[in-house]
Amino acid sequence: MRIAAAVFCVAAAAGTARAAEPVRAIPDIDIARYLGSWHEIARLPLYFERDCARDITATYTANPDGTLGVRNTCVKADGSVKSADGVARRPDPSGAPAELEVRFAPSWLGFLPFVWGDYWVIALDPGYRWAMVGEPSREHLWILAREPGLDRATFEDLKARAAAMGYDLAPLIVSGTVR
Repeated sequence: MRIAAAVFCVAAAAGTARAAEPVRAIPDIDIARYLGSWHEIARLPLYFERDCARDITATYTANPDGTLGVRNTCVKADGSVKSADGVARRPDPSGAPAELEVRFAPSWLGFLPFVWGDYWVIALDPGYRWAMVGEPSREHLWILAREPGLDRATFEDLKARAAAMGYDLAPLIVSGTVR
């Protein structure tokens, strides 16, 4: 009987839970305006950034072949700088322009599909002052800004949008300044 009651409670709770919105990339992006440096304000935990202490940035440049150069940089606790260079591309040129994928593995491994990770711009300020990047599995999320800090109202709005898409924000790491 206790098992039946427990199953009923779980089923009832599942039935009343609101389904999360799907993770969707924004419908349009001007890549030329997106290029340049972005400061990380917050992120979900990520192996590469496990020892990053401060000044986390991502810089995007245009490559002649139509891909984007990506350089992620941070300062570690000991003061040394850590960086990783990668490439971003549109996996489907006829698909959504803000659905990108990124690779940090050596270029000779670029033919392997598993070295590419989804990088979807899921929210973007009309003036390109802030962006939120995620992917369909909801394992990775970044809140980025052109400046090292972001105002609290915008930060809270972006967190609410991410939560509505089903992101678990409990482990969110605030790495930049929220004022």
